Amino acid sequence: MADSSFDIVSKVERQEVDNALNQAAKELSQRYDFKGTGATIAWSGEKIIMEANSEERVKAILDVFETKLIKRGISLKALDAGEPQLSGKEYKIFATIEEGISQENAKKVAKIIRDEGPKAVKAQVQGEELRVTSKSRDDLQEVQTLLKGKDLDFAIQFVNYR
Repeated sequence: MADSSFDIVSKVERQEVDNALNQAAKELSQRYDFKGTGATIAWSGEKIIMEANSEERVKAILDVFETKLIKRGISLKALDAGEPQLSGKEYKIFATIEEGISQENAKKVAKIIRDEGPKAVKAQVQGEELRVTSKSRDDLQEVQTLLKGKDLDFAIQFVNYR
């Protein structure tokens, strides 16, 4: 029998992020505490820019956006938001959506699988993803359970389960 396998990836559905951003922008335009304050959230290339006239308001914009991301099933580990910065009279927060597993993080995950997972399971780094193979599908499911229980500082998904 051939080996079974799955890939560990860190991907974010761009359309879902876009939807969350649009919902957050709509909420900002309707909420009484943001009326007339110039509070905005928008894409600027690959970055998301949140602007408001006070540090508290710009943090509130980030909170609204995070809530919308959670409702759309996107892990907050994929959101990399900076600290509020004063720019003229406006406060700004720049955020990016992190995708792909770095070599360093892939090695960490492979080490967890090697050290704590079933012995017959093999993990190999392939670019920005990790391929996990084994003869036993039960071992693969055990690895998925193991990784879901770990508190990794990046979002992971399991795809191509064969």
